[in-house]
Amino acid sequence: MPERIVPMLTADVIAQRVRELGEEITKAYAGRPLVLVAVLKGSFVFTADLMRHIDLPLRTDFLGTRSYGEGTETTGVVQITQDLSRPIEGEDVLLVEDIVDTGLTIAHLLDLLQTRKPSSLRVCALLHKPSRAKVHVPIDHLGFTIEDKFVVGYGLDWAERYRNLPFIGVVEHA
Repeated sequence: MPERIVPMLTADVIAQRVRELGEEITKAYAGRPLVLVAVLKGSFVFTADLMRHIDLPLRTDFLGTRSYGEGTETTGVVQITQDLSRPIEGEDVLLVEDIVDTGLTIAHLLDLLQTRKPSSLRVCALLHKPSRAKVHVPIDHLGFTIEDKFVVGYGLDWAERYRNLPFIGVVEHA
């Protein structure tokens, strides 16, 4: 069945909010060095844009996860597909996620990263779907709250497609 993508958030709206988040994060860490941990694959576009708006000494690392497979519903099982390349003990860490819906992935990652003894651990998410929450997770820096629709674009995919869209859109079946 063919689908079409209906824009929800334009590239300009996203760019403006990412700039604001970068400024907010810069103020929150007040000059301290920061480690951005991008949750792959969905947040790589967001992280790349966000880091250019953070005026702090920073490094970026990547943590690969999988919980969706080929469908549009999470399996509820979080698999680590790529681990961090360096230790984070004693460092301020900002976990950067594309979307928080059930909260299960972020909760799992927060538990995992806490065992590595960072100085601080916070979450920045581009999108949040509170209506789908199964566990409450703190989101310290949030781009947008959205309704319960399956979205793609700006790094978010459906079976590895649509990551390259410059906007975030809703998948509608024709």
